[in-house]
Amino acid sequence: MKIVDYLTQNDVLSHLHASSREGVIKEMVAHLKESGKIDDAEEIVNILLDREMLGSTGIGHGVAIPHGRLSGLNEILLVFGRSPKGIDFDSHDGKPVNLFFLLVAPENSAGLHLKTLARISRIVKNPECRNTLLNSDDRDTLYHAIEEEDLRH
Repeated sequence: MKIVDYLTQNDVLSHLHASSREGVIKEMVAHLKESGKIDDAEEIVNILLDREMLGSTGIGHGVAIPHGRLSGLNEILLVFGRSPKGIDFDSHDGKPVNLFFLLVAPENSAGLHLKTLARISRIVKNPECRNTLLNSDDRDTLYHAIEEEDLRH
């Protein structure tokens, strides 16, 4: 299983405009709705915000992976977003978050959900990859940096 099995170049948002945790989630979910991948954006936003209330999905080093599971979903949905200015996401290291991988998985796919989270974590663990993702605002460059790191493992 690879991240690029679920993430397309069209699902790379190189410049998020939101300035809050809720705003980022809403902006990324709106992309899923606009691309025709979901019907009910509000339900997914609520699922993701409820998950955030359990503890921030900001994993440190400027990265967050807001995630949740949705009944009736047939496949994993994944969006990557980049916020050049950074957002207070109550991250574990207390630093602003610039890089977001939003993940929505089918409700009955706990194993695949966890494998996808682990795979994303491995990709952003590489400081060189994170640096490219932080410093490029070109959708193709961002996607290819994720793809290259994904294919290494």
